Amino acid sequence: MSKIYNKRLVNAHNMIEAAHQNKFAIGHFNINNLEWTKAILEAAQETNTPTIIATSEGAIKYMGGVDVVVGMVNGLLEDLNITIPVALHLDHGQTVEMCKKVIDAGYSSVMFDGSHLPYAENVAKTKEVVAYAKQYEVSVEAEIGSIGGEEDGVVGQGELGDPKEAAEVSKLGISMLAAGIGNIHGKYPEWWKSLSFETLEALQKAAPFPMVLHGGSGIPQDQVKKAISMGISKINVNTELQLAFRDATRLYFEAKKDLNDETKGFDPRKLLAPGYKALKTTFVELTTWFGCLGKADSVKK
Repeated sequence: MSKIYNKRLVNAHNMIEAAHQNKFAIGHFNINNLEWTKAILEAAQETNTPTIIATSEGAIKYMGGVDVVVGMVNGLLEDLNITIPVALHLDHGQTVEMCKKVIDAGYSSVMFDGSHLPYAENVAKTKEVVAYAKQYEVSVEAEIGSIGGEEDGVVGQGELGDPKEAAEVSKLGISMLAAGIGNIHGKYPEWWKSLSFETLEALQKAAPFPMVLHGGSGIPQDQVKKAISMGISKINVNTELQLAFRDATRLYFEAKKDLNDETKGFDPRKLLAPGYKALKTTFVELTTWFGCLGKADSVKK
């Protein structure tokens, strides 16, 4: 393991395997700052829910760098006495070098997103990431095709996954595979109707393997549950948390609580408190959908 790998962090392999076998999905929640991270970890601990917290490359830059993220997460795990399984995951790592960098810093899981590369190059670089990650017991997520929409500068046109590619990549030593099934990053446009369950069925037939649903925010609940029943074992959430935080914060300002000098409504801790509470509430709602709420004990070794 890397020198500062935290004993409280786990890789995502066991929780994803348990989810796939028992037809539920682990929630992957992108974090953006201290409040985000603390809210997710507290909600997970309070509900005994296994959780993946993740950063995009853009979020890492925003927070000051990979060592800042690792230090913050490790400190919260210790000081909040977080005992449920938590993985710290790199979302959409664009290069082999970035994956190695976060592994060296103490991440316990990485995604290498080679979907923008020619398929043969994607395979070769995924193998390189897997070989490096294996030395440190770090789980790896790969991607074929691309996910629709844009996230932190990563743009995908939303191609549907190729079952033949899924079968090949699932045998590279990865723990989970992202493949397009009609899902889109960000808010879903009005013209969007449904996930492609035919594609998901074909992918699972070719590769009965844990699959990841990116762009999980905004998909109707019935579709989410159906996708989980068909093999989706990890669901990525970012936009839905951002919207919940925004809405709660807007209400605070609309009520002009920030202008109340007597109660020190301008205090950042008070300004951010409504959004913080909304993050915890949304976490519970979503993990209930996903079926992983309260499942921490079932995913431990």
